Amino acid sequence: MVVKSCYEYDVILDAREDRCPMPLLKTKMALSKMQAGESLCVMTQDAGSLKDIPHYFNLVGHRLIDQQENGGVFTFIVQKK
Repeated sequence: MVVKSCYEYDVILDAREDRCPMPLLKTKMALSKMQAGESLCVMTQDAGSLKDIPHYFNLVGHRLIDQQENGGVFTFIVQKK
């Protein structure tokens, strides 16, 4: 799958095969290894991620840059605080 966006990513996390809570846990793990200001692209097919992932970003202060849905794949672009 090709994610269409004008952003470049430092890290891409493909969690399309994972179910709740794994997309969120893998997102947290990826962010913990990143530097402030770096960007992460998360792809998942788990509908629970629509609520969980943006809520987590908001809770801890990461910046949600973009959120898309295309053919059942949910994509989140975030910049680490």
